[in-house]
Amino acid sequence: MAARKGSGREITDRFRERYSERIPEALRTLQKEVIGADVGAQGYTTVEQADLLAKRLRLRPGISLLDVGSGRGWPGLYLAGKTGCRVVLTDVPLSGLRVAHRRAQERKLLARCFLSAASARYLPFRASSFDAVVHTDTL
Repeated sequence: MAARKGSGREITDRFRERYSERIPEALRTLQKEVIGADVGAQGYTTVEQADLLAKRLRLRPGISLLDVGSGRGWPGLYLAGKTGCRVVLTDVPLSGLRVAHRRAQERKLLARCFLSAASARYLPFRASSFDAVVHTDTL
């Protein structure tokens, strides 16, 4: 299968539209079956894989996690909720970050969740700002 091509602007617009869409009930049901939970995402990382990330990265309170290309916040918000770590979610389309913010608020994670509209190419953080980095379901 050939990769979809397009300018950076076209790709950003495509993801903006994708993140703005409401997730149909059928997809939520499918997520529960395949991913292991209704995570409100449009990716492929399972709960089991996210739990393995938490274990291997030794996530816990006091640890800072960067989730690059976080979209709607999966699995960064899940990891923060499960382990007590702090998480910074980064992505380009603001529509995905808006959903992630709402989800963080619903899960009472705002004190440990921060959002940054930033491309993975040009992250606005100093070196060694984070203890761990994840980038699931991103290209």
